[in-house]
Order: sequence, then C-alpha cells, then structure tokens
Amino acid sequence: MTRASGAPEPTRGGGRSLTAAQAALAAEHAATYGYGVIGARIAPERANEARDAYGGHVARRDSLARTVRDLGGAPQPAEAAYTLPFPVRTPGDAERLAADIEERVAGAYSDLVRAADGPLRREAADALSAAAVRAARWRGGGVAFPGLAERAEPARTS
Repeated sequence: MTRASGAPEPTRGGGRSLTAAQAALAAEHAATYGYGVIGARIAPERANEARDAYGGHVARRDSLARTVRDLGGAPQPAEAAYTLPFPVRTPGDAERLAADIEERVAGAYSDLVRAADGPLRREAADALSAAAVRAARWRGGGVAFPGLAERAEPARTS
C-alpha cells in the first residue's frame, strides 16, 4: 500500500534510526488502515486472527510514535486513505492483503533493525519476527528471509 498522496512526510530531526522509525510508523499506519478493509471481508473463522493483528499493529504504531518523539522527531501522521495493491472483494482477497501487509511491515522493521541499536533494535527485531509469523499464517507458508524482499524466496519444506 502507498500513501494516498504518494509523497513521504519529511523527517524532522536526524539520524538513520529516526528515518527508519518514521518508515516503520508509516507502515504501521498503512497496516492499521488495511486491516480495517480486511475486517470487512475476512471469513468469520479468521476474524479473530485479523482482529488480533489489527490490535498488534495499533499498539506498535502507538509505540513507534513515542519512539519517534524520543529520537527528536515529529511522528508522521496517518493518511486519510491508502491505495490497496489490488481490489479486496472476497475472504481470499482479504487473506492475500493481510499477507501483503505483513510482508511490507516486515520490510520496514528489517530496515529499522539495520539502522537502530540497543533496545530499539531488539523491539524492531521482535516486530519483524511477529510480522513474518503473521505473513506465514496468512499465506500458508514462510519465506527464507522475511523482511528482505531482495532475498525472499518461498521456504522449502522437506
């Protein structure tokens, strides 16, 4: 998903950690929006899973807003709407969107892991892991390098 305006919010303050935290915050804003769409289309048997994922993204979004402030930045606000990567009309489409969202979130946290250190790096690694697990559940299988699009291949099962 991309911001409806297409333009990134400028980062105030400095540093790679702040830039990566702002990008992760933007990914969480988009995920929160996307799970609103998913909730309207998901099959009843997976509704609790979608609700839990939504709650997790809201919590991480709020935590990241505090982190951005702690790093000296102004948290990037959410857009009013986001462009979905494809139409979501069926429960299958909703599951596919959930997997796509989680892959994008994992990518943002992968960048934050590379940019941060200390407790922020640990939090980003935990968020990356959680997103990768959710993506695998929605997709029905994992990838070898979650969060690294250039190295992600479907995991092989033997």
